Amino acid sequence: MTDLEFLEHAETLLRALEQNCDLINDQSDADIDNQRVGSMITLTFTNKSQIIVNLQKPLQEVWLAARSGGYHFRFNGQGWEDTKGQGEFWGQLTKDACAQSGLGLSFKSKPL
Repeated sequence: MTDLEFLEHAETLLRALEQNCDLINDQSDADIDNQRVGSMITLTFTNKSQIIVNLQKPLQEVWLAARSGGYHFRFNGQGWEDTKGQGEFWGQLTKDACAQSGLGLSFKSKPL
């Protein structure tokens, strides 16, 4: 995959993440604060715990940092899969967001 293709897929993921937060905030009392600075998004929950998602452009990866650990994802042509075979991005994000917020949240690749 070229660098440009990576950036297109990664930007789609980051936009979907922002849209997920907006949708969750509109439809629930979750109140997720999502701050984007360049290619990094920080999700802050009401209990002040955070999940950070950022791009690692030289490696063509998306990294997710949560209380449960750090995860690296690569685009496989269909979606973002963990480099160690532990699942896909949206599933891991949902699992960590639920654990950290104490709420039943759901993140999807196509939220709207």
